Amino acid sequence: MADPVRLPSASLRRHSRTRALFSGALAIVAAAQLALAPISAEAQGRGISIVRDAETEQLLRDYTAPIFRAAGLSNTNPEIILNNDDSFNAFVATPRRMFVNTGVIERSETPNEVIGVLAHETGHMAGGHLIRLRDAIARAQVMAALSTIAGVGAMAAGAATGNSSAGAGGAAIIGGGMNAAQRSLFSYQRSEEITADRAALTYLERTGQSAKGLLKSLNDIADQQLFSTRYADPYARSHPIARDRIAQLEERAQKSPYWNATDSAALQHRHDMVKAKLKGFTEHPNRVLRAYPRSDRSQPAQYARAIVAYRTGKPREAQREIDALIRTQPNNPYFWELKGQAWIESGNPKQAIAPLRKAVSLAPAPGLIRIMLGQALVASNDPALLGEAIQQLELGLKAEPDSGLGYRQLAIAYARRGDIGLADVATARSMMMQGQFAEAKRYAARAQAKLKRGTPGWLQADDILAYSPPRMGR
Repeated sequence: MADPVRLPSASLRRHSRTRALFSGALAIVAAAQLALAPISAEAQGRGISIVRDAETEQLLRDYTAPIFRAAGLSNTNPEIILNNDDSFNAFVATPRRMFVNTGVIERSETPNEVIGVLAHETGHMAGGHLIRLRDAIARAQVMAALSTIAGVGAMAAGAATGNSSAGAGGAAIIGGGMNAAQRSLFSYQRSEEITADRAALTYLERTGQSAKGLLKSLNDIADQQLFSTRYADPYARSHPIARDRIAQLEERAQKSPYWNATDSAALQHRHDMVKAKLKGFTEHPNRVLRAYPRSDRSQPAQYARAIVAYRTGKPREAQREIDALIRTQPNNPYFWELKGQAWIESGNPKQAIAPLRKAVSLAPAPGLIRIMLGQALVASNDPALLGEAIQQLELGLKAEPDSGLGYRQLAIAYARRGDIGLADVATARSMMMQGQFAEAKRYAARAQAKLKRGTPGWLQADDILAYSPPRMGR
């Protein structure tokens, strides 16, 4: 990841704010309108920090595949996107995009806890809740607008007659209308949360999995809410208080024949490894070393310490730790990937090439790793490797078309080879990923002037020139 955390499969970080009327509800709809926009531009609009990591994404795909099948969503190919946030949260931002905070994995003890959360969010997807949320927001907006019109009218009448009590009454009408609109919207959201919980139980049962993880997550949320909700109005909340949700779910969940089902040892190990990796990359090194001290010789602990070593400028120590891991699992693609990244970030891209080639050959979905290999090949400054660099970057981008890093590296490789038109197309696509649409169109126009009409590069530039970004808040 780039700025400030880097995971083996490079990511991006963008920040901005989205204005919303009802505690973020309209921000959800605005994001839903961006379903066809580049994903990083969507993230930019929501202030989301995306983490890209091949190992973590493969684990999440393996968690969700049976759930999606049970929900009838396999053919829609929903995307699972990792958000760099240590809070325990996940959310559906569009009908086919689910965002999962890194904190969901870092704070969970078992795969089943994560799967329970994913099953709940799948319930929102399968239930079409975002589509119906737009209707609920529209109704709330009408309520708020009517009360505002009535209130302003009362205030104007009061001002014309010098009646101050009429003006105060108008302000009360506006405030009351807004409050009623909020309550209407929150009531809708509470009912959809409960519906998603019930759907999650169904999916877990269909896939032979326990609901204990889902209930544990809800219990943890209830503990966090204990003080914040003690004096709160439960009808002014967008989500039901977790204790109430637990009471509705627990009885049914315990009747499932899979209540006592447990995760396999292999899946638990993968979970522990990814958890250690995320902590190693996202937490302060001292905190990581307290969680995984030298006395802990487990693979997750070695993984976390290897990451901390190269993050803190100790490349030799990092390589020793990584080599020790590779000796235990020589066919683990993510150990080879980490070895390659550690070499790149210590200023030795040529040494990164061999381990990254190995990682590509072993990974089940090597798109992101191919892009890192292309980066190493470009950074080696060896003209003899430019052909391979372009090949790896193009293959990587076919699998990962939203990678701004991939397009930037491809632009460098094309430029060094003298293909300036294709370099401009790649730069334009990188700009698109960042939401810099005007700059992207400028590079696309420049590219078309250099390329033969109708060629693949010319057509890609033409697509960029024809693109109209969705209008937010309309």
